[in-house]
Amino acid sequence: MAKSKSKDLTVEQKLKGMFVLQQIDSKIDEIEVLKGELPMEVNDLEDEIIGLRTRFTNLEGTIKKYQEEVARYSSTEKEADTLILKYESQQKEVSNNREFEALTKEIELQRLEIQLAQKKSRGSKALMADKETKLEELKEKIEKKDKQLEEKKVELEKIIKSTDKEETSLKKKSEKQKKGIEDRLLNAYEKIRSAYRNGLAVVTVERDSCGGCFNRIPPQTQLELAQRKKVIVCEHCGRILVDENIMTDLATLEQQAEEAAATAK
Repeated sequence: MAKSKSKDLTVEQKLKGMFVLQQIDSKIDEIEVLKGELPMEVNDLEDEIIGLRTRFTNLEGTIKKYQEEVARYSSTEKEADTLILKYESQQKEVSNNREFEALTKEIELQRLEIQLAQKKSRGSKALMADKETKLEELKEKIEKKDKQLEEKKVELEKIIKSTDKEETSLKKKSEKQKKGIEDRLLNAYEKIRSAYRNGLAVVTVERDSCGGCFNRIPPQTQLELAQRKKVIVCEHCGRILVDENIMTDLATLEQQAEEAAATAK
């Protein structure tokens, strides 16, 4: 029924209805601006921290791998030392030079094995130290990001808490206001509104210019706007135009309604 009644409204009433809707929606937009980029920043920080923690886990895995390598090289050294002692002991019991030389070669091979293991161990330790430094830096970065995230969450929570009641009330008013606007005009309003970042679909003409794109509005068009007999859009940006006196008229109506309500009490 509300829709069918809206079709019986005059053009002036329809324009006022859309202008009021724009005022309400603009207040909702202001709250969103107040929140700013905080919701996105919180999400981005959460994603970044997940990535940093993944890198941290991978670095821990790499360090563990180097630790295992160092332990393996150390074990190789010990085994080689044991063999050297064994071969040196056997040299004391050999009966000919050929066996002695063979054992000497084995001892030399084990000493080379120790040198190689020590060299590889130093390399692994150097790489491990580098990774441990990066791990410490990453740990500090994660702690810093965690702190930033907590601060952003607290900030966002405060804004939501302070504006939640007002935003809920405005959204209810917006939905109620929409019920009094016919589908054709409402669809046009929503389409225009979504086309611009500032969400302005209905604007006043101020100083002979469109309140949306600030292009000059011809005097004849301004005269037609003042008559409020048809819906006129800006030829430059497509926004719905209303004359600037519409705000004064609406303010007067609101004051009269408040006075009537006060008298009724």
